[in-house]
Amino acid sequence: MGKFARSWALMKASANVLRQDKEMMLFPLFAGLASLVVIASFAWPVFSLYHGHRTGFEDGGHHVSPLFLAVSFLFYFSQYSVVIFFNTALAAAAFIRLEGGNPTLNDGLSAAWSKLPSIIGYALISATVGMILRAIQERAGFVGRIVAGLLGVGWTVATFLVVPVLAAQNVGAVDAVKDSAGLVKRTWGENIIGNAGIGFVGGLMVFCVMAVSFGLFVAAAATNSVALMITVGAVGIIALVALSLFQNALHGVYAAALYRYAQYGDPGEGFDRALLENAFRQKK
Repeated sequence: MGKFARSWALMKASANVLRQDKEMMLFPLFAGLASLVVIASFAWPVFSLYHGHRTGFEDGGHHVSPLFLAVSFLFYFSQYSVVIFFNTALAAAAFIRLEGGNPTLNDGLSAAWSKLPSIIGYALISATVGMILRAIQERAGFVGRIVAGLLGVGWTVATFLVVPVLAAQNVGAVDAVKDSAGLVKRTWGENIIGNAGIGFVGGLMVFCVMAVSFGLFVAAAATNSVALMITVGAVGIIALVALSLFQNALHGVYAAALYRYAQYGDPGEGFDRALLENAFRQKK
């Protein structure tokens, strides 16, 4: 219960910061829309190559051509690029707010654009790691899935602060990964898993929205009104999308505050320093 209460307090602190700049929720929206464009652009080429080129490297009992692997890598790279770009813009805007300023959309986008070479470099690294983990998962069966999962968790943890590092510093992609890993190790220590309950709070909110939406849809279905069913379904989808944008924006604000705490010992305006010290104790 203590961990749950602390996670809830951290989320409230992030929400209070986000409440002052609601436009920061637009960055996850832009990232989502850009991702949909990337998916739509690659859907047909990937489908065609997967079914039309069965010569080359063996993959799960099938033969996948080098061209398919190249296109898959390009898809990973494109997806990571747009997501990292807008996440960096969100982190940059969050830094301005945490320092007492009043950020605008243009402030975040301009900051991300100025870091474009590093963002592209990090997208290349992430795409490479993603392809390697996928290859391990598909070629080594059940054991491969376990190994890939563990490596994936380790990579996610080590790179948790890469985006704030990119937004705050003029460093390359490799240095950003190194700095993130160092900050995480120094700040989170042995209690990182035990204090990851902030994700549970967000998941609980999603579950509640889905449960309420499902109940209302069942009630609407009982009336045999197609229009009411469509309306309830649409409202439920909009609510889930809005909650997803809210959670992603919260994550960006929280990561920015954690970076400030790890780097300077001060999370910034709106966050209780003692709360972060209790949540992320340094490893002894």
